[in-house]
Amino acid sequence: MNIIETENSPQTKLVSSNIGHLLLDMGKITDKDAEKILKFQKDKNMRFGEAALALGFVTIDDINHALSYQFDYPYLSPDQATFDRSLISAFDPFSKQVESLRSLRTQLMLRWFEAGHKAIAISSAKDEDGVNDLAANLAIVFSQLGERTLLIDANLRTPKQHKLFKLNNHLGLSDILIGRAADDVVVRISALLNLSVLTAGATPPNPQELLNKSGFDELLTRFASVYDVIIVDTSPILTTSDAEIVAKKIGGVLISTQQNKTALNDLEAAIEACKSLGVEVHVALNAG
Repeated sequence: MNIIETENSPQTKLVSSNIGHLLLDMGKITDKDAEKILKFQKDKNMRFGEAALALGFVTIDDINHALSYQFDYPYLSPDQATFDRSLISAFDPFSKQVESLRSLRTQLMLRWFEAGHKAIAISSAKDEDGVNDLAANLAIVFSQLGERTLLIDANLRTPKQHKLFKLNNHLGLSDILIGRAADDVVVRISALLNLSVLTAGATPPNPQELLNKSGFDELLTRFASVYDVIIVDTSPILTTSDAEIVAKKIGGVLISTQQNKTALNDLEAAIEACKSLGVEVHVALNAG
């Protein structure tokens, strides 16, 4: 089955490698501004971006944003309200917090994905412990690495990914699993290269049964032929059996914890529950 992606908020892709053209395409400068910048650039023997900055036509954020496209590393400027601001990887990719996410990405690449796995479940012990934000931001940093990345919201009880990315949740994972929708309900996030999202869809009365169906395995197999990395957001491990079902099918889980909040006993119980199913466990500490 072919997987067809739809786009949200389609935007014109910036394809020029020249920073002056990029700033023009982004609407940061006008043609008249460009003429003044080019003259100043020649007189002062400066780079175009430096000249534009010196003349006050653009800000350093504008330059960084243009450079991100030049190097295929797109992110969103603070004035873009397309997504929830908790998606720091999209809004502030050079912060220390996102650097920690990139370190976690590296560990997962070396310890999990390089071993031939395509998907990993993201869960917590008992409370949410930042699972939704972690899953979304991880998906973003993987996509920024150039990996074709799919984020699946498999928390069919209290889904959040559609809220973070401000997507329509009318059709999603649950609808695919009951045959009411096809794989083309996957949404390509046009503002960020290489990222797609499958929302949870309609809230079902039987999430455990749906996730336990062979249809979910088949769906993961189909997606694995299209994407390099699949991040699956799930419910807490000790609250329901949903996360254990998902983790068992995938084979690996990243448990999100929060400093001074996650109880050690709960974490140990969650780790033991997953390991008893043969699931490989990784733990992420969220100090925020």
